[in-house]
Amino acid sequence: MKTVPEHKNNTLNHGKIVSVRGSVVDVWFEDNLPSIYTLLHTGKDHQVAVEVLTQLDTNRVRGIALTPTQGLARGMAVETDGKELKVPVGKEIMGRMFDVFGATIDHQKSLSSGVTWRNIHQSPPPLAKRSTKSEIFVTGIKAIDVLIPLERGGKAGLFGGAGVGKTVLLTEMIHNMVGHNKGVSMFCGIGERCREGHELFHDMKEAEVLKNMVLMFGQMNEPPGARFRVGHAALTMAEYFRDNEHRDVLLLIDNIFRFIQAGMEVSGLMGQMPSRLGYQPTMGTELAKLEERIANTDAGAITSIQAVYVPADDLTDPAAVHTFSHLSASIVLSRKKASEGLYPAIDLLQSNSKMATPGIIGDRHYKLAQEIRQTLAQYEELKDIIAMLGLEQLSADDRNLVNRARRLERFLTQPFFSTEQFSGIKGKEVDLKDALDGCERILSDEFKDFPESSFYMIGTIDEVKKKEKKEVENNKADSPPKENNITENDKTTSVKKAKPAMNVEKKITSKLKK
Repeated sequence: MKTVPEHKNNTLNHGKIVSVRGSVVDVWFEDNLPSIYTLLHTGKDHQVAVEVLTQLDTNRVRGIALTPTQGLARGMAVETDGKELKVPVGKEIMGRMFDVFGATIDHQKSLSSGVTWRNIHQSPPPLAKRSTKSEIFVTGIKAIDVLIPLERGGKAGLFGGAGVGKTVLLTEMIHNMVGHNKGVSMFCGIGERCREGHELFHDMKEAEVLKNMVLMFGQMNEPPGARFRVGHAALTMAEYFRDNEHRDVLLLIDNIFRFIQAGMEVSGLMGQMPSRLGYQPTMGTELAKLEERIANTDAGAITSIQAVYVPADDLTDPAAVHTFSHLSASIVLSRKKASEGLYPAIDLLQSNSKMATPGIIGDRHYKLAQEIRQTLAQYEELKDIIAMLGLEQLSADDRNLVNRARRLERFLTQPFFSTEQFSGIKGKEVDLKDALDGCERILSDEFKDFPESSFYMIGTIDEVKKKEKKEVENNKADSPPKENNITENDKTTSVKKAKPAMNVEKKITSKLKK
C-alpha cells in the first residue's frame, strides 16, 4: 500500500468513521469540525488518507479517499492535524519522480528531512502581477511553429482520440525543449498508463535531461481522489520555480481529460446530480481552478502543453469545449491524417492559435501562414472532384494548386526523435526560419519538378534534392545489368520491366503503423 508522509503534530483532532461507500468516507467529530480540504488519516497505521470535501452538519464531514479503502470499517478512529495535502518544493526535487502525496516513487533515496513542504491549494496569481507581453515559444516542430505558434506563458492543447499520437507529440516537445530550454520541465501524468511514465523516466535519464525535470504521476490504477488532486500538486511544484527561483517552467500534462473524468467520478460518488452527458455540474469551476494558476507573471512563466483526449473524436463534447476556452493554441490531431501516414497527424485547418497575428509573429510569417492555409483549404474543396472525375479534369491552375498543397502536406511531416526506434529514421529538429523558407519556396513552385515522396519525412527543404538524388541512384541500382547480345528494342523492354524503387512514403507509413 502507498505510504503517506507523516505530519507530526501534538494538537490532533480525533473522530470516527460512520460510513464507507467505495472511496467516499463519512466521519463524525465531537467538536472542532475540520474545514474543507483538510487531510484526515485512518485505517491501520493511519495509511488511508481522506480529503474533506463537504461538511454535512455540525458533527459530520464527507471526504474522498486518496488511497485505496480496503480494510476500513465503521467505528474506526480518525485523526487530523488540521493541515491540507502538501508536496515538497525546492532544488531537492529536481530529477525525481513523485506521487500525489509528494512521496518519491523512483526507488532512490528519500528526500532529506529539511525539505520545504507547500500546500497544494493555492490561489491564481493576481492580475497586477501578470505579464501582458506576448512572446513566441519555439518547439522545433515545423507544422506547429509555422501555423500554430505557441505562447510563452500560455496554454496549448493537443486534442485527439485514442492512438493518434498525443503522447508521442508531447514526448517530442520534451526532447526538443528540455535540451536548449534553460528552465525547468515539469511532467504531470493524470490517469494515463503506468508504462508510459516508466518509459518516459528511463528515456529522459538516457538523454541526460532528467536533472532539469520533475515528474509526478497519478495513474489510472489509482483512486479518483488521487487523480483529481495530482494536477494541483504538480502545479504547486511548478509555481515554486516560477515565483521563488524566477525560472521559466514547461508544464506538460498528459491527460487533462482524465482530470475532468476524475472530477466526474468524485462528483458521482459524492451524490451530486450529473449535468450534460454525465459530467459533473461543477466541471467549469474545477477546470478553471487548475488552469488559471498556469500564467505568465513578472517573476517567470509557466508554459503548459496539455494532451486532451476527445471521446469518440467528438470536439463538441463538453470536456473538450470547456478546455478549449482556456487555451491560447489548439492543436487538433486527425485520425485521417494518421491513416495516410502524415505524422505529426495535425489537422492544420482545424488547429488554431491566438498568437498567429501580424503584430506578434510579423508580417512575413503571418502572410505565409495564411497562404498555406488557403492552399490547403482549396485542396480540401477539390478532393471530391478529384475522387469522382480524376486530377486530369481540373484546370491547369487547380492542378498546380493541388501539387503545391500535396508537397506542403508532406513537407510539414517530420521524423521524431521519440519514434526513431520504431521508424528507423533519425529525428530532426527544424528552426522556424528554415521551416518558413521551405514553405515559401514550395509555394513559389521552385520544386514543382520533384516527386512528392522527396518532401516526406525530411527536415529542411534542402534535403529534397539529396533525397531525390538518392532515389535516382536506387533506381539505377534496381535496373537489370546490361547485356551485349540484346537489341535496342530488347533494352527498352527490359528497362520498362525493371523493378521500380520502393515508394519511400509507403515504406515509412507501414513501419509507423506497425
